[in-house]
Amino acid sequence: MLKKVFASAVFGVEASTITVEVNVDSGIGYHLVGLPDNAIKESNFRIAAALQNNGYKIPGKKITINMAPADLRKEGSAYDLTLAIGILTASKQIKAENLDHYLIMGELSLDGSIHPIKGALPIAVKAREEGFKGFILPHSNAKEAAIVDNLEVFGVDNIKQVIDFFDKGEPLEQTIINTREEFNKSLNFPEFDFSDVKGQEGIKRCMEIAAAGGHNIILIGPPGAGKTMLAKRLPSILPPMTLHEALETTKIHSVVGRVKDTGLMAQRPFRSPHHTISNVALVGGGSYPQPGEISLSHNGVLFLDELPEFKREVLEVMRQPLEDREVTISRAKFTVTYPSSFMLVASMNPSPGGYFNDPSAPVTSSPAEMQRYLSKVSGPLLDRIDIHIEVTPVPFEKLSDERKSETSVAIRERVTKAREIQTERFSDSETVHYNAQMNTKQIRKHCALDDVSKNLLKTAMERLNLSARAYDRILKVSRTIADLEGSKDINGTHISEAIQYRSLDREGWLG
Repeated sequence: MLKKVFASAVFGVEASTITVEVNVDSGIGYHLVGLPDNAIKESNFRIAAALQNNGYKIPGKKITINMAPADLRKEGSAYDLTLAIGILTASKQIKAENLDHYLIMGELSLDGSIHPIKGALPIAVKAREEGFKGFILPHSNAKEAAIVDNLEVFGVDNIKQVIDFFDKGEPLEQTIINTREEFNKSLNFPEFDFSDVKGQEGIKRCMEIAAAGGHNIILIGPPGAGKTMLAKRLPSILPPMTLHEALETTKIHSVVGRVKDTGLMAQRPFRSPHHTISNVALVGGGSYPQPGEISLSHNGVLFLDELPEFKREVLEVMRQPLEDREVTISRAKFTVTYPSSFMLVASMNPSPGGYFNDPSAPVTSSPAEMQRYLSKVSGPLLDRIDIHIEVTPVPFEKLSDERKSETSVAIRERVTKAREIQTERFSDSETVHYNAQMNTKQIRKHCALDDVSKNLLKTAMERLNLSARAYDRILKVSRTIADLEGSKDINGTHISEAIQYRSLDREGWLG
């Protein structure tokens, strides 16, 4: 007897429906076709034990299972439950007249309990698009899938529940979530706050500008100056995520199985990979492509501490995603694309010894050593970082000051207002949403300078020996500074402040 059961495969952040055809006929054998990987091929052992421990069995007949489309590679153990239900119905051990109304997925334990799967959210989105009535999946993934409306989501803990649902009509408990309400409930304020930071007013101002315009930023300073502390607090001043951004972000984290019990991610991600990370782990890829750290940072912050310690080839593969804000991974039979629109925050010591430009510490590195150290970070990568700022240690007087610094809430209000100006400015563009994303044409349109500002910028570039790549970056940052002030036009004050934030572009910076 032939039966069809439906499952799904995830490629990138999108899912494709898989039709599992199970045919039980006279003879002996178990044949599984349709490009399954080893985890799926081993499923018959898990299924046999799970059925045996729940009063059922794999029939002693010829079982042929095809996972269509047959030319699409399937991976993982999430098809166990699909295959088991298909075998039971095809062998007439249970009846399931409405089987084609549901998409079924889950990994089986030997006792029949069901373990979590990856990619529940994109699978649920696809199930709704394909017109399925419901989605049966592990209970621990139910909240994540229930974010999708107009789809009945049933979380189960054991295969017996699924069998009784189809065979005896026993109801399953539907998981229902009010997505908007869940999103608003999850908008808790981040645990790190700028009020904890003593002194560093200039750096806080710089971080506010970076957040307001979505600018990439690099902090240069000796150990203990507070670079990491400042970076960790950047998400607290970024504008709250929109529901659309939250769904996008949750989708990516769902693919790697990192969505928490709340179901919806409402906080901007902050990722801080170790400097020993490989280029595949950072950008994404592998035999079965998975998103890397830069995609997991989508709509949030990617913090690279001690930037020169990262392998050069790892940093170089990040250049294109920084520009395109997406990662494309090509294989022989398919191509997947992961979004990667993130803010890059990097930190580094100014020299191998760490104390160059610190008047209170002796210089222990030669100019050649310092040049070699800084050259680990390529010019093209620095070209994609809008703001360079030097961080100096905080003096004792400020550290011991009992007065509270400005809170992240107050800073975030200004940042949000500036972002609203930019949203309106780029309302006619589908790809540009804030100043850091402006292309050359938009820079010319929205960053027009009067004669005084032009002369100021020209003089600064000549006297400070700023490189040519600094020009557009200064204009973008100037536009953001003007937005923070609510100014329609860029003036000399905005240009002057933006020029200060290009430390690594100055020729002779090493002295």
